[in-house]
Amino acid sequence: MDEAGNIFLVGPMGSGKTAVGKQLARALGLPFVDSDAEIEQRTGVDIPLIFDKEGEAGFRAREREAIADLVTRRGIVLATGGGAVLLPENRDALRSHGTVVYLKTSVAQQARRVRRGTNRPLLAGTEDPAARLAALMTQRAPLYEGVAHLTVSTDGSRVAAVVARILGQLPAHRILEQP
Repeated sequence: MDEAGNIFLVGPMGSGKTAVGKQLARALGLPFVDSDAEIEQRTGVDIPLIFDKEGEAGFRAREREAIADLVTRRGIVLATGGGAVLLPENRDALRSHGTVVYLKTSVAQQARRVRRGTNRPLLAGTEDPAARLAALMTQRAPLYEGVAHLTVSTDGSRVAAVVARILGQLPAHRILEQP
């Protein structure tokens, strides 16, 4: 890890960033932060309402501000929103202030995990969520891969197994990152 000791989780909706992040934080004895929850706390409203009132561009501006602040903290596990990697400034901030872990998952797994969720503005009103998820993945996968220091698959895995894989890769990554 870098000098701040931060771990930032990126990946698509339904990849398990929040569940994995909470358990990873417990395992490492670090505080857990969710960027979407932070935005909701700062604004006093939920993410779907921000999308409804300000559009995706308004939400992304709020997300950029939150991430710029959150990455300056020391020793946190941060779960980012699925689209956090869209802005170059977010990718730069994440990559330069901690270890970025891409939680990679298939579109089929995403569709199973988000099918009952109502807090997914990019899927609201979509007749074919799997097609929408596939389109988002086509756009975002190269960004996730490009920003990540480590990539861990979550398909067909329990949270504890994903956390164990991350923990198994962190020591090797720390050795590579040391000056």
